[in-house]
Parts: sequence; structure tokens; C-alpha cells
Amino acid sequence: MNTILMRSPEAPTALGPSEPQENSVETTGLRRSLESRLSSRVQRVPPSPIRRYFDLTTTMDDVISLGIGEPDYVTPPSVLNAGTDSLLQGNTSYTSNAGMLELREAVANMLSERYGGPAYDAETEALITVGVSEAMYIAMQALLDPGDEVLVPQPCFVSYTADVILAGGTVVDIPTYAANNFVLTPAQLEDAITPRTKVLLIGYPCNPTGAVMNREELSAIAQVAQKHDLIVISDEIYDRLVYDGHEHVMFAALPGMAERTIHLGGMSKDYAMTGWRIGYATGPAELLGAMRRIHQYLIMSAPSGGQAAALRALIDPSAEEAVQEMVASYGERRRFLVDGLNEIGLDCFEPKGAFYAFPSVRRTGMDEYEFADKLLREERVAVIPGSGFGAGGEGHVRCAYPVEMSKLELALERMYRFVRRHGV
Repeated sequence: MNTILMRSPEAPTALGPSEPQENSVETTGLRRSLESRLSSRVQRVPPSPIRRYFDLTTTMDDVISLGIGEPDYVTPPSVLNAGTDSLLQGNTSYTSNAGMLELREAVANMLSERYGGPAYDAETEALITVGVSEAMYIAMQALLDPGDEVLVPQPCFVSYTADVILAGGTVVDIPTYAANNFVLTPAQLEDAITPRTKVLLIGYPCNPTGAVMNREELSAIAQVAQKHDLIVISDEIYDRLVYDGHEHVMFAALPGMAERTIHLGGMSKDYAMTGWRIGYATGPAELLGAMRRIHQYLIMSAPSGGQAAALRALIDPSAEEAVQEMVASYGERRRFLVDGLNEIGLDCFEPKGAFYAFPSVRRTGMDEYEFADKLLREERVAVIPGSGFGAGGEGHVRCAYPVEMSKLELALERMYRFVRRHGV
């Protein structure tokens, strides 16, 4: 078994210089004038709730953070070496705009072999991006005109709504709830469709809930998408992080979906490669061509060293062993945290994907923001309010469990004290 390294804990650092403290009438007036010149799209984008709580933790001592969704492992050794060796060999130039052809081929082959995915043409139907974040952004830019509606099941990752707004589109929220395991239903989808509906955006396994959808459930959604001629963007960044025998289903591999689905994936979560910033998009050549055109002007190409590392991750058996080791460890921590949350009175449904638990805090009598604020200040445990991820998240908080077991144990002890003190 390949041994993978746990990421060493680091002391919180300041995020940047403090804001100027000038308070003159002239300065205040200028700031108001500058704010008034911002685009309406930017002004509609809400601040990230994740960033707010991360910023708070940097000013406090002895905080156990369950707030940041990032692997606590270092990139597997063979992958790390492939990236650094490539740089030391002088491969520091741009690659093809679309990314190294070898990497695009490896992505296409992996999706076909692992999930029975479409036979993508690596030349025209695959694109290497700066993480899934860029892929999502340029997909929206390529597809949306002002007023086009995008159906977004919520709670969802915070950038989904922002990307739609920044592309001039209109977000149509479809709330999902713990009572239904945060699963999107065909009836909900049908009810949300209007003549302006153009895109369905889904992300399973889900951040922030840890929810998954099985083949039967996804097939029902696919039938609705086909009936109404929707383009589907499927964010599957957590595809390998599934538990209790759940089998991940690639949406584009479902009957009739290849020709209307943009599949998004990446290396960050599966291979502990968040800082390398390598994602990918696959889909019909017409759609990927439009995304590539934006990518050419916006980015030029993804980092060359990161691409070399990603290629090794997809073809090296030792990297696959590392993935399995990480998944097994996350699975143990998931079970420990979810059982612990339920035992202390914070009802938590069974998440079978990603690395998040999404407990209800309603028994405390507090809303999710009051709960998160007081828990941080009273017990030094950081969680993220669920409604920051959209409709359906009310009354919940997100707890990320890529945290060493001893810290999870201590976090639960502190949360137990907290909920008992507040009457649970």
C-alpha cells in the first residue's frame, strides 16, 4: 500500500493588509462613487459564507475548523514527483490552450473505462482548466444570454449561483431537503421549468450536504432534461469520494445524455491536489469549442507542472492506491462524525459522498448563523451556516471532516458542551 502523507497543520495567517483607516469626507465620497460604478452583476453576487468564517478563525487561537473543504493529505508522492520533475526539466512554458493532449487522452480514457462514459475525442471534446472553478465559469459564459434561466438544486456549492449571475443568467433555485436525502426529484424539476429555462446544473456527490444520487434517480432526471431539451452541466468533482457501497454514476454516460451534457471533473479532491489547480471539462465539440475560445483569452493554458502531475495521477497504479487509502480514511471519519452528531442531538442524515456532514441545528432553538457564531466564539469550533449554500440549507450547518481523528473527537466534545449549555 502506498503511504500518503497527512498535511501538516499550519498556523493561521493574515489574508492581506488591513484596509486603510482614512475616514475623511472626501475619501468616503470617493468610495461611494466607485461603488456606484460597479456592474450590477457583481453587486448581486453575495460574499462567500465560507470566507467569512475562515477570516474569523485567523483572529482566534485554538480553533478546530470544520469549515474548509480541502483534503488533509499531501499529493501522492509519485504525482508530486512527476510535477516537480517536469518543472526541473525546464517544462515551464505554455501548453496547448486545450491542455496537454496526453492528459486529455488520459481523462477521456479514464471516464470511459471507469464509468462507461462517452468515447470523447480528446482533440475536440476535452479541455484542461484551472480547476473545476474555471470550467464552471466558462461553461456559463459560453451558454448564457441575459435572462436565460439555470435550474440549480440547492443547497449547492457557493460558486454556482455566482457563476450564473456573472454570465448574465437567472438562477432558479430548486430547494432539496434532508427528509428526501437532499435528492432532486423529477417533479421538482418539471415544476421549475419555464420557456426561459436553458440549463440544468447538478452536482452529485454534493457539496455541502454529502448527498448522492443513484442510477435510477439520475435516469429520471435525464428523461426530464431530454423532454425539455435542456443542456446539463454536471459537476462531479467528488466522484471518487463515495462510501457504503455507493456507485458513482457519470451523468453523461446515461442514455441520450452525452450529446447534451458538459461533464466537469478534476484532480483537487480525489488526489489531494487543490493547489495544483487542474480540472477538466468534456462534452460535445460544439459546446467545448465555445468554452475553449473563452479559455484562450481568459487563461491561455492551465499550469504546465500541474498538468504533468495530473497525467501521472491518472496512469500510475500507486496513485490509485493512495486514492483508495484516502477514501477509506475519510469513510472512517465520516462514520465517527455523523454518529457523534446524532448522539449529541444534532440530527444528521446519512451523507454517502464528498467529505461533509450537514446536521440540523433546529433542536437548539437557534438559526444556523447564530449557532455557527456562538459555537465559534464559545467553543472555538468553526462550521459554516447551511443557508449560505442556498435554499434548503436553512437550519443546518456544514461540517467538513478532512480533519485528523483526534481533532474530530475534540470538536464533538466541544459541540456536546455547547448544545447541552443551550438546552439540547
